[in-house]
Amino acid sequence: MKAARLLLWVLAACSAHVVICNTSISYGNEMDRLSLLAFKDAISLDPQQTFMSWNHSTHFCNWEGVLCRVKAPHRVTSLNLTSRGLVGHISPSLGNLTFMRSLALTGNTLAGEIPPLLGHLHRLQTLLLNSNTLQGRVPTFANCSKLKVMDVSKNNLVGHLHANLPLHLQVLHVWSNNLTGTIPATLANITTLTQINCQDNHIKGNIPSEFAHLSSLQHLSASANQLSGRFPQAILNLSTLTILKLAANGLSGEVPPNLFTSLPNLQILFLGGNLFLGHLPSSFTNASNIQALDLSRNNFTGLMPTTIGKLTKLLSLNLENNELQAHNREDWEFLNSLGNCTELQMFSMGYNHLSGHVPSSLGNLSSQLQELYLTNNQLSGDFPSGIANLHNLIFVALGRNNFTGVVPMWIGTLKAMQVIGLFKNFFAGPSHHLCQT
Repeated sequence: MKAARLLLWVLAACSAHVVICNTSISYGNEMDRLSLLAFKDAISLDPQQTFMSWNHSTHFCNWEGVLCRVKAPHRVTSLNLTSRGLVGHISPSLGNLTFMRSLALTGNTLAGEIPPLLGHLHRLQTLLLNSNTLQGRVPTFANCSKLKVMDVSKNNLVGHLHANLPLHLQVLHVWSNNLTGTIPATLANITTLTQINCQDNHIKGNIPSEFAHLSSLQHLSASANQLSGRFPQAILNLSTLTILKLAANGLSGEVPPNLFTSLPNLQILFLGGNLFLGHLPSSFTNASNIQALDLSRNNFTGLMPTTIGKLTKLLSLNLENNELQAHNREDWEFLNSLGNCTELQMFSMGYNHLSGHVPSSLGNLSSQLQELYLTNNQLSGDFPSGIANLHNLIFVALGRNNFTGVVPMWIGTLKAMQVIGLFKNFFAGPSHHLCQT
C-alpha cells in the first residue's frame, strides 16, 4: 500500500514537472511571438480571418502561415501569408525574426515601405513581396548573404535598381514598378544569377557589357523600359539563355546575324516594339528550341526565310508591323515550310508588304492554329478555301486588303471561330452563313 502511494506521488511529481517545463517553453522565443503580434497589429483588414489562430492559447509555431524549426528553442523559420487579402503595411518587427529563412507575403494589399530591418535577416533565403502596393525605395539586402530568391515585382517601388545585392542571389524580380536609372554593371558580379526580370519600369541605358560573365543566366527580361542603343553584344555570350525579352524599348540597328547560333537554348524571344532594321537574322532557323518568337513592330525588311519550318517547336510567330515582303510564288514559299511547324497556334504577318494571292498552302498550316492575322497588306484574289482545314481557328483578321469574290462559305463551318475581320475588302454576296451554328 505504501509502495502504491509512493508510486502515485512520483507520477504526480513527474507530471507537475512536465507541466512546469511546458509552461516555461510554451511561447518558445518571446521575441518571435511579440514580433509576429506586432506584424498582426499592422494589418487593418483580414478578410479570410487568417489571424484567427494567432492568439494566446495557441503556440505561435502553430499559427496560420508560421513554421518553426523543430528543435528547441523554437524559432520562426518561415512566414507564408500568400494571397490572404491582407490590407495594411509590413511591420519592421519582422526584422527581429532572426532565424527566418522564407518570407512570402505575395498577393495582398500591403502598402508603405519595405522595412529596412528586413535587410538584417542574415539567414533569409527567399523573399516574396510581389503583387502588393508597396512604395518607396528598395532597401539594401546586401547583408542577407544567403538570399537566393528576391521578388518585389508588381508594386509601386521607386529609385534605382540596387548595385549591391547578395553574392549568392539566383532570382531577381523587380518588374512592374517605377524604377529609374540604369541596370548596374555590378550585377554581373553575382554569377549565380539565373533570372533577372526588370521589365515594365523606367530604366534607361542598355544591358551592361559585363553581363557577358553571367554564365548561369537563363531568363533575362527588360521589356517595356527606355533602353536604347544597339543590340547588346554581351547577350551573345549567354548560351544558357532560354528566355530573352527586350520588347518595347528603343533599341536600334541590326539584330546580330549569329543571334540564334549563339543562343541555341532559346525558347522565348521577344524583340517587338523596337527600332531594329535589316533582314531577319540569318541564323533564324538554328533556333530549334524556340516556342515563341515576337519580332513585331520593327523595321525588318526582305523575305521570310524558306527554312522557317525547321522551328518545329514553334507555338507563336508574330512578325506584324514590319516591312517584310512577298509578291510572287517564290516569295510565298515560306508558307509551305511553315506547315512543318505542327504545333503553331498563332501566326501574324499583318501590317507588312505582302501582296498577290495567298497560296493554297495556307490550308496546310498546323491544325492547332487558333489565331491568324494578315490585316493591312495588299493581298488580293480569292482567299484559299483550304483554311477550312484549320478547324481550331478562333480569330482570323483579313481586313484592309484587296480580297475579292463571294464571302467564303467555309467561314460558317469553322465551329470554334469567335471573331473574323473581313472589313475593307471587296467581298460580295450573302453573308448569312457567317452565323451558322
